[in-house]
Amino acid sequence: MLIYTPDITNRIRYIFQTIFVDVWNTPYELTDDLIRFQNHDGLKLNYSMSRLGEEFFVECHDLLLEKGISDQEIQLTEWEGLPVFFQTSSYSSLPFDVFAASFYLLSRYEEYLPHIRDHYERFMAKESLAFQHGFLQKPLVNLWLQKLLLIIQQTYPDFRPEGSEFKFISTIDIDNAYCYLEKGLARTIGAFARSLWKGEKEEAKERWEVLRKKQSDPYDTFELQLALQEKYDLEVVYFVLLADYGLNDKNIPFQSRKFQLLIKHLADHAQVGIHPSFGSNNDDAKLKEEWKRLKNIIKREVTISRQHFLKLSFPTTYRNLIDLGVQHDYTMGYAAYPGFRASICHPFYFYDLELEQSTSLKVHPFIVMDATFKYYLDFTPEQALSLTKELMQEVKKVNGTFVTLWHNETWSEHGAWKGWSQLYEDIVKLSKS
Repeated sequence: MLIYTPDITNRIRYIFQTIFVDVWNTPYELTDDLIRFQNHDGLKLNYSMSRLGEEFFVECHDLLLEKGISDQEIQLTEWEGLPVFFQTSSYSSLPFDVFAASFYLLSRYEEYLPHIRDHYERFMAKESLAFQHGFLQKPLVNLWLQKLLLIIQQTYPDFRPEGSEFKFISTIDIDNAYCYLEKGLARTIGAFARSLWKGEKEEAKERWEVLRKKQSDPYDTFELQLALQEKYDLEVVYFVLLADYGLNDKNIPFQSRKFQLLIKHLADHAQVGIHPSFGSNNDDAKLKEEWKRLKNIIKREVTISRQHFLKLSFPTTYRNLIDLGVQHDYTMGYAAYPGFRASICHPFYFYDLELEQSTSLKVHPFIVMDATFKYYLDFTPEQALSLTKELMQEVKKVNGTFVTLWHNETWSEHGAWKGWSQLYEDIVKLSKS
């Protein structure tokens, strides 16, 4: 398809590349040559301020022509059952600029604007346009593109993008590989003392039995995970926390031989990425050191990441990862609510609004997290499965990618996670049905 626009900005290049290549998997060409466009006999789209004739025309909003970040006037209306904004005139083939609106959501424009943060200094779901207008649990960009495709096909019936197929990816964070093992002498003695002081004799007894190798560590659920991976032929990605001990980083010491052997074992069966610590978010040296630790353990390049605590600050977090050579990040999602933080269920490249350029970092949004259901929403496993089923149906309708975020302790049937071990397999079964 030939697309005419009189001013080919980086924003315009980015959003058309995202839609036509990353989502639709079809070729396109941008041109600012009006004569060439008018003489073109094939598929074509006019993206400008004015209609030329009877061509397919989308009236251009100023957003993709601008540079920098400023407050945008956003008024939501409804079109064919979907919320839309950046409305256009009656001359446009669409009642809104789908390209500018998609760019606004994918670039996370609103996260660059002033906003209230939670106690971990994170952008909150409640601050988002999607939450405030009730579309957080809809892959709105995908739904817009589905409608756009149908309308284009009314003019050009032969326009049949290859698109994609539904995909399920299981991602697992290892914040704490073991509940009791490999904590070091000081932490172990302190934990015993704390349990006894609180009167938690059963916990102290269990810790003692695990340390004596009389029973297995409850968080050591990795063989079960690998068995499920093989049983259902799953694509699995692990993210390992290798921080120095800190307030929000209480992982197993990275020097632990047992821990390192576990990481190597997992890397033989799945992709393994770095889980940058809470403390590394504002410390480039820490981030690089943790990345090097994983690289040295698995003896291969580390190109995948997800932030611990989902600590994501635009654009700094992603710039730091790019500088390390990270190519894929799985942080895009909210801790407090399931759904679509960027309003899409396809991977897409990060656009740096401050530098005004597309980057090499591919963002993989996740949709549901175990801790969201348990700690933020206080759901039962049955409620979690029901909502996950609804969200997965939305993703299947648009042939998107459904990414889950789990932790190894969720399979443990231990403490707060009693009754939750089956949920993962039930979700996997949904993905196969």
